[in-house]
Amino acid sequence: MIHSIAEPLSGSARHTGDAIKERLTSMPKQSVSIHYQALVEESRRILAQRDSGNLIRIQVGSATCEDAAGANEVFDEFRKHIEASGRSDIRLRRTGCTGRCSCEPIVSLLVAGQAPVKYERVNREIVHRIFTQHVMAGKPLTEEVLDVETAGLRKFEFLFCSGARCGRKVLPDLPELLAAKLKTAGVSEQDYCIVHANCFGLCPANHEGNAVHMMVRPWQAIYRLASEADLERVIRQQVVGGQVVQELVVHDQPISQRFFALYGDVAFFHRQSRIALRNSGLIDPEDLYEYVAVKGFEAAAAVLGRNDPQWAIEQVSQAKLRGRGGAGFPTGTKWANASRSPETTRYIICNADEGDPGAFMDRSMLEGDPFSVIEGMIIGGFAIGAHRGFLYVRAEYPMAIRRLENAIELCRKNGLLGKNILGSGYDLDLEIRLGAGAFVCGEETALIHSIEGLRGQPRVRPPFPSEAGLWGKPTVINNVETFTNVPVVFLYGPQWFASLGTPASGGTKVFALAGKVSHTGLVEVPMGTSLRQIVFDVGGGVPGGKKLKAIQTGGPAGGCIPAQFLDTPVDFDTLGKLGSIMGSGGMIVMDEDDCMVDIAKFFLGFTADESCGKCTPCREGTRRMLEIVERITEGKGVIEDLEKLERLGKLIRKSSLCGLGRAAPNPVLSTLKYFRHEYEAHIHQRHCAAGRCAALLRYTVVVDKCVGCTACARKCPAACITGSSKKVHQIDQQRCIRCGACFKACRFDAIARA
Repeated sequence: MIHSIAEPLSGSARHTGDAIKERLTSMPKQSVSIHYQALVEESRRILAQRDSGNLIRIQVGSATCEDAAGANEVFDEFRKHIEASGRSDIRLRRTGCTGRCSCEPIVSLLVAGQAPVKYERVNREIVHRIFTQHVMAGKPLTEEVLDVETAGLRKFEFLFCSGARCGRKVLPDLPELLAAKLKTAGVSEQDYCIVHANCFGLCPANHEGNAVHMMVRPWQAIYRLASEADLERVIRQQVVGGQVVQELVVHDQPISQRFFALYGDVAFFHRQSRIALRNSGLIDPEDLYEYVAVKGFEAAAAVLGRNDPQWAIEQVSQAKLRGRGGAGFPTGTKWANASRSPETTRYIICNADEGDPGAFMDRSMLEGDPFSVIEGMIIGGFAIGAHRGFLYVRAEYPMAIRRLENAIELCRKNGLLGKNILGSGYDLDLEIRLGAGAFVCGEETALIHSIEGLRGQPRVRPPFPSEAGLWGKPTVINNVETFTNVPVVFLYGPQWFASLGTPASGGTKVFALAGKVSHTGLVEVPMGTSLRQIVFDVGGGVPGGKKLKAIQTGGPAGGCIPAQFLDTPVDFDTLGKLGSIMGSGGMIVMDEDDCMVDIAKFFLGFTADESCGKCTPCREGTRRMLEIVERITEGKGVIEDLEKLERLGKLIRKSSLCGLGRAAPNPVLSTLKYFRHEYEAHIHQRHCAAGRCAALLRYTVVVDKCVGCTACARKCPAACITGSSKKVHQIDQQRCIRCGACFKACRFDAIARA
């Protein structure tokens, strides 16, 4: 149920700390595990019944982006083909989006005993070919396979963990050694490929540095290799003999195994470490049983069964899980502050108000794995003693809202929300609140005001929300990605989670990679991964042979990082030192054709428009900065403007009320720091080298190339081009409006733009 305005719970509905403690301690310790095990058994029964006799599974991605690309039509076309074929051994299902934006709709075909095949940009015509040739005749459409130019279809695939903790001293140059031994075993080079994947996250303390991990497809087995003899045994028994070497198979902490098993042959995916996105593209986001089958709610059951809120907070603190919403505040510290309050009425909120241009991490997680967010909120709510929670979601996300509503209802029906969750005695219910699209409501206190039915504006802190938040009560606010990570901490341990990141930040980070990069989409990598690895190893680099100029991180409040810092490890602290921020995870790649002054103007224009207007530095300061930058891009700037921009930017940073206002000058200040010469060229030469600032462009006729075809004159809306047929034309610079119509119309490159 969605309400527009919420009111505090009445006094009779509130729980005192003593009453809750008495109820919890009176419950049998085994009660939670019994309730959870019953849910697991029911899930196994339902899924076994559903999958009985299914030898072929067809998975179609389903999300806002997938549907916009035609996924619904693709799904319907497959359904019609299955019905027409009369086959009863084929199961058609929907999954969440994998985040590979430029290749959607993506269809996965899984046939028993064969390596999975993914198809990209599928349409009705391709559906017919997939079904008739692959499903019915067993012949994959190689030319339609996802990333076929880099992956191809091989008989065997070997994926090596490239994590820093895997032991190179035990088996140095392992890929080369594997290739040599495969040749000795008589395996043709055409039958296999060797891939350097990202960290598998499989190194416990007693194996760190002493073993290497390798996945062998199509068996999807991950081996822990400690010697050359182990490698020889895998080749002899697995590759040649077709039998899994059970003694070497990794059975502990295989969080990435299911994802790599399906998508590990694609460079965009195997260079990632999927933790927050662990279920995206694997499970049906509207099916509770499928979520339970992948350890869903196991972490919540463990926490509730232990009945120790302080222990839960300590685990999150030890994991070094920092808030993924922007500031990177330690999650455990925030939870601890709220739990210590003498006020017993407390609230927990999920911030899903994703307002950054080009950012879609939260939307993808809500649409692809809503149950993990709910499970994280259950754990967080129990840890701080909250019994009511809210999910604040942008109204522009209808599919995310619909799937959240469905997930909440299914959790209520199965004893996972509401009264006495899993028989633990703990009560928590969740409600959805819709945001109206105000960027400032991503700020904690503005979000709280919005839920209370007030205008979404920030307030002075302290007190912080963990002390006095929603309706003046202690409130914890974390974003979608933070809550999605919480169950993983308890499933695999805080030390394991912390080991994936940097000394200051544990785990992974999801980025929305966009701009001038070959492979756009959602990217999840361990904290500390370099910008170069993200852009080139995962994103495939800058297309068209262009040079990378800069990377903008953190959305409109972030900064532009020049190419010289490509090897910087991505972390909250390192990005801050470069004049940018992590933000919620936006990452835009720019090449040599981008004007940094124009980029700064775009982001500054966004923040100026989105300013809530409550404080003067942000309301007036950003507007004045925008006026100066606009003047520069129009060729009317003076050199003194640069000093004014810096002074204004620093003043806004120091005196704005909220974090959004304080970060608003970042795009301008960072571009002034690293690309000052472009500002100076706009001022002194009245020239935009990238050709992006229309007012500074000059279109001229190249005399030697003009053939007098009159195409430019016919397209010119200002009638400023003169010349007769078969004669060289001329452009009246006084009348030219710099629209570029002549440049686009000329087929002989006879119009120069500079």
